[in-house]
Amino acid sequence: MAVVDWLGFSYAALVAAGGVVGFAKAGSFPSLAAGLLFGLLAGVGAYLASGNPRNAWLSLATAGTLAVVMALRFLSSWKFMPAGLMTLVSCIMVVKSIIGMVNTSPHKS
Repeated sequence: MAVVDWLGFSYAALVAAGGVVGFAKAGSFPSLAAGLLFGLLAGVGAYLASGNPRNAWLSLATAGTLAVVMALRFLSSWKFMPAGLMTLVSCIMVVKSIIGMVNTSPHKS
């Protein structure tokens, strides 16, 4: 029985919502496009990890990329919202993905 990656799906929703909010507040099409793209990738990653927690490569790559990009934005602005928050949440997701990949026994066929 597969365990649903609720944390991963919540992260995907947060990323997508961040893109929508960025567009709504600032009219930023890049924020909308990036938020929806990375939200979709995080959602697919959560779906794959739900089937097999060792299959968290997409989740790891998505969260890792966002962690680096948002950390750079945070370091240039020192504003917690949204860059600092997304850096923190993305780093948590990176750790969660690595732990899921390492601590989960392989599925039996």
